[in-house]
Amino acid sequence: MAKSIMIQGAGSNVGKSMIVAGLCRAFVRRGLRVLPFKPQNMSNNAAVTGDGGEIGRAQALQARACNVQAHTDMNPVLLKPETDLGSQVVVHGNRVGTLKAREYGKMKSTLMPKVLESFHRLAAHCDIILVEGAGSPAEVNLREGDIANMGFAQAANVPVLLTGDIDRGGVLAQLVGTHVLLDADDEALIKGFLINKFRGDVSLFDEGLQIAVENTGWHSLGVLPWFKEASKLPAEDATDLGGGGTGAFKIAVPRLSRIANFDDLDPLKLEPGVSVVMVQPGERMPADAGLILIPGSKSTIGDLAFLREQGWDADILSHVERGKPVLGICGGYQMLGAVIKDPEGIEGPAGQVQGLGLLEVETTMTPKKTLTEVWGSDLASGTDVEGYEIHIGHTQGPDCLRPWLEIEGSEEGASSEDGLVRGCYVHGIFSSDAFRRAYLANLGVETGDLVFEDVIDETLDALADHIEEHLDVEMIWSLAAEIDLPPAA
Repeated sequence: MAKSIMIQGAGSNVGKSMIVAGLCRAFVRRGLRVLPFKPQNMSNNAAVTGDGGEIGRAQALQARACNVQAHTDMNPVLLKPETDLGSQVVVHGNRVGTLKAREYGKMKSTLMPKVLESFHRLAAHCDIILVEGAGSPAEVNLREGDIANMGFAQAANVPVLLTGDIDRGGVLAQLVGTHVLLDADDEALIKGFLINKFRGDVSLFDEGLQIAVENTGWHSLGVLPWFKEASKLPAEDATDLGGGGTGAFKIAVPRLSRIANFDDLDPLKLEPGVSVVMVQPGERMPADAGLILIPGSKSTIGDLAFLREQGWDADILSHVERGKPVLGICGGYQMLGAVIKDPEGIEGPAGQVQGLGLLEVETTMTPKKTLTEVWGSDLASGTDVEGYEIHIGHTQGPDCLRPWLEIEGSEEGASSEDGLVRGCYVHGIFSSDAFRRAYLANLGVETGDLVFEDVIDETLDALADHIEEHLDVEMIWSLAAEIDLPPAA
């Protein structure tokens, strides 16, 4: 009989994803079959799964911590914000449409059966499921129809551990306030709490722990010090997105308003000869950048307008005029072309907009979404590449006759006549070590012997060690409840 326990947050961005990933690896190292689960996620950093769908990148990382392949059941509902008012809704890995918040609020209660269906399918194949909540259960104004926090916990009868973030202050108010706000049935499901992101001498918070226990009646599972290696793991939210690296070669990346799949940057940040600079809205592109990389976007047309509002289009053009390269990935690739057509109004009003005009290609948005893992090679160096595609629209034009990748027997990408501007649809290519080294060497960058995938696994092991040292993992196991599986059909 499988067990399960849910990690919820006393606020947003308290570190739930990292804690679940670390617990996954810790339990796996004890010889258990472990699977991650998040009923509802909101993120534009997505991963393609082996069963041909998409889930939040954090759940893909947690699957890796479990040494299993990511599956759409691990995140049955994914919301991908396209505007301030609406999000693309993905259910069981497939796009079902774009809804405004109020429209989704009416729909979400109908999704609980699908969420439970995924949860119970996973439960049949493991010893324990570690569930991650979303946001905070203290948002009791959102409790009706909830599938992300207490609504799911009640429906599946899963006990809850509450995580507080001490780094931003007010952690006692977070915990005690949640205790006060929840109704009696929801509060009864919370069995314990833990404190995350502590800096300094942990013993200084002993009195704080006692105050939290006395005012909530919950078990204290420990205080987790700041884990500085977390920056080596893929970030779930763009709020966590920053630059990195100390090398002399500067890669400038515009911080788009709907930036997506930004883990493309992670391997570059770890290269010793590179520094990745996230250019924030209102800032200019650094004139000393060796490469401008335009990343993916959840809303290409909207982010192209945003890019122009910042004056980055002029900066990018000046960069190319100085003989320096530009690379666009996915949405960034679409922006580099002459025209983006949206005849069916998928991203907004039907019509077309002018692109940056740095590649002789045009993109047409279509309803069908491409979701696939891919393998191939770099045509210039012959090095292997692997990654994934996750996009709507197709791109064609004269510069596509100068491809620079070969993907599963087909030519991929486009290059300008002088070779300075390139684009492709393949995410994750810089995780391929030989390709990354060859690409950077062609730009004059001295690279090291970084094996990116080894860094991810070593960091997950270090995170598990960190959790084993500072949290009561035995109590977490004992607090997990056996899952009440439905009868066979």
